[in-house]
Amino acid sequence: MSDTSNPSTSLFVKICGLRTDRDVDTAVEAGADAIGFVFSDSPRRVNAATAARLARRVPEHVLTVGVFRGEPLDDVRALADESGIRAVQLHGSEDRDYYDGLAAGGRTLIRATAFGEPAPRFGELGEDMLLLDAPVPGSGVAWDWSGKSLAAPGEKWLLAGGLSPANVRDAVAATRPWGVDVSSGVERSRGVKDPALITAFVEAARAAG
Repeated sequence: MSDTSNPSTSLFVKICGLRTDRDVDTAVEAGADAIGFVFSDSPRRVNAATAARLARRVPEHVLTVGVFRGEPLDDVRALADESGIRAVQLHGSEDRDYYDGLAAGGRTLIRATAFGEPAPRFGELGEDMLLLDAPVPGSGVAWDWSGKSLAAPGEKWLLAGGLSPANVRDAVAATRPWGVDVSSGVERSRGVKDPALITAFVEAARAAG
């Protein structure tokens, strides 16, 4: 398992769906803890060669994450090896055997799942982090976080779904997550990141954390 600790900050910040040198450099310079590359069908999708090139720009203390949804285990392994990413984020219906099959590779495993009642629990599939997305995942629309029991204090879970520089402080105050994840909330148009929004998001998250 990769080291996901970051003693310099109390809130883990992941910027996802990056596709260009400028995207990556901006996120790193802003102080992001993790950078995500999407390998599934999406306007943010990159191939293994592009992800490998971008990952080489990322310093060791920033986690590189490959995002997958429903791909065969062998394909995920191959793409992870070719791109050199250090973490795998899964959005499909993968079972415990699937996670166990990836764990042998030593990568950090992130289970991404939609919020529901009862809330998914951290560690159910052996994941190293749990990402709780909106009830309609990938919608990019903020959801009602208030009054919900999302995870136990201290568990490595990330809040996602409709976050932006404008609302991340309130979201963190309401849910007290271990970390936050953003993609569309730092875009000027679908799939196109805005450097100013990336920087503003990290700054707002840091202030909240």
